[in-house]
Amino acid sequence: GFVFGKLGIVPEACSSWFLPRIVGIQQALEWVYTADIFDAQEALTGRLVKAVYTPDELLPAARALALRIISNRSPVATALARQMLYRNAAAEHPRTAHEVDSIAMFYTSLGDGKEGVVSFREKREPAFTGKASAMPDFYPWW
Repeated sequence: GFVFGKLGIVPEACSSWFLPRIVGIQQALEWVYTADIFDAQEALTGRLVKAVYTPDELLPAARALALRIISNRSPVATALARQMLYRNAAAEHPRTAHEVDSIAMFYTSLGDGKEGVVSFREKREPAFTGKASAMPDFYPWW
């Protein structure tokens, strides 16, 4: 839980910035105001975590999710999407996201994006060749 109030201190480690963005301001306020210690079910209900696993289930579930993320996915598009989600969430105006989206769509359409569309139309698995370490030239201008 967020027990700071019981200790006479304020939230630390940027939790006052991250927590409302993850769970919403109402839930964040409740947890910080009440300063209660809560269990995994409360974290799940409050949307702090996506799922709760037993210790024996945790590693297989994490591996399954990692496999879903990397299998037949463009490393470049995935890396760019990650950066776009994090950075654009803090943008002052949606126009910023639109500008980044437009440029990213252009660059990704030249490589893995082209293969992705062709493979989708041909109803086959894509053969992506891009590497996350070889980001498009425009990255990270924003």
